[in-house]
Amino acid sequence: MIPIDPTTLDHIHTESGRSLLALSREKPVMLVFLRHFGCVFCREAMSDLAEMRDAMANQNVTLVLVHLSDPKTAELFFEKYDLVGVESISDPEAVYYKKFGLLRGTFNQLFGLKVWLRTIDAGIIKGHGVNRKQIGDGFQMPGIFMLKDGRITSEFIHKSVSDRPDYQKLIMETVG
Repeated sequence: MIPIDPTTLDHIHTESGRSLLALSREKPVMLVFLRHFGCVFCREAMSDLAEMRDAMANQNVTLVLVHLSDPKTAELFFEKYDLVGVESISDPEAVYYKKFGLLRGTFNQLFGLKVWLRTIDAGIIKGHGVNRKQIGDGFQMPGIFMLKDGRITSEFIHKSVSDRPDYQKLIMETVG
C-alpha cells in the first residue's frame, strides 16, 4: 500500500473546494482515478459506479472521481451516467495520479491480449462502445483508493487497463 502524507490530502481539493483530508475525516472516501473518457473501461467503471451510488450512500461512503479532463467536459460525461453532483477533481497534468503512484501503462497493460478480449466483452457485448476520442493521456493507468481519517485503508492498482475492480470489496475492507 502506498503511504500518503495527510498534508498531501489536505492540498488536494475537489471542484466543490473540499480537501480529501476533510472529506476522509467526515466519512470514508472512495477515490477513483479514471482513464480518459474515450476508454471503454472508463465508461464501464462509470456504469458500475452509477449502479453502486445508492449502496455507497447507504454505507456512508463519499465517491470522488479524479479525471484527466477539464471540469465542464467531466460534468457532461458524468451526466451521461447519472453521476452529476459527485465530488470530482480535474487533474489534466496527472499530478495527483503520480502522487498516488499511478504511472503510464506499458504496451502490454494497454494493448495486450487480455485487454483486447475484455474490449470485445465490455465494449461490444455489454455495449460500452469501443475506444473513442480521448481527452487526456491515453497511456495513464487508473486506480482506486479508499481513504479514512487521512490515510489509505485499501487500494486497487490496475495491472492492466482492462482489470475490473470489486468496488464492494474495497468498501468492506474500510467500513467492515
